[in-house]
Amino acid sequence: MDATAVDKQAVTIRMPQVWLWLIGVGTALLGFGAGFGVGPLVRALSDLIGSAPAPLRLAARLPTVWAVPTLTLLGAGIGAWMAAVAHRESPVVTVAAGHIAIHVDGAGLQVRRDRIDAVFTDGRDLVALDAAETELIRVRAGDLSAEHLRAAFDRFAYPWRGTTDPREADFTPWVDGTPDLDEAAHALLRTRKRALADKHPGAAEQALDDLRARGVAVRDRKGVQQYRRRSHPHHPEAPEA
Repeated sequence: MDATAVDKQAVTIRMPQVWLWLIGVGTALLGFGAGFGVGPLVRALSDLIGSAPAPLRLAARLPTVWAVPTLTLLGAGIGAWMAAVAHRESPVVTVAAGHIAIHVDGAGLQVRRDRIDAVFTDGRDLVALDAAETELIRVRAGDLSAEHLRAAFDRFAYPWRGTTDPREADFTPWVDGTPDLDEAAHALLRTRKRALADKHPGAAEQALDDLRARGVAVRDRKGVQQYRRRSHPHHPEAPEA
């Protein structure tokens, strides 16, 4: 199940297991079809461009009676790997009366309910803001049901704001050197862009944390960083007793 009542104090939302099965079954079916079609495909490519990729040529040499089970198993194996990656990278969101907890790819985050002034989905992201409009949470949650998220937050009377960022119009595509950001913010955005391109998520997350501390919220849209500045002054929280 994708939404599970853990107890009277919490609801957990996760990727539906059926999606993982569909990935595995879908790639196995593709492999099954490829077993019948690889020979004609290689011949067509050879006629069109004079050659075909080596793995396709190798598969085309197999008799159909061997190509079909071999490529079906290969497709199933690729599907199992893809499902494992999707499961690892999909967040698990637990909503309780006193906090939100998020676990994804071995890392965890917990935010107290009294810090949250707004929670909503923004494209594929789940976002929570505090009273100063600082992002407390922004996590990819496109694999989770928006309806189940809304129901969980409504259950505990969180300030659910729907499926659009309340400050949507304030986001601007980042252009290096624009005068509305200081050089330190531009340097952090450059660092984050390089880290994402080089697949260094830890460095990208650190740059994002530093930008948030400076009052700059960042999101990604079609490979472009978009940002907005915090409109309200930030008042550090008093130390907890």
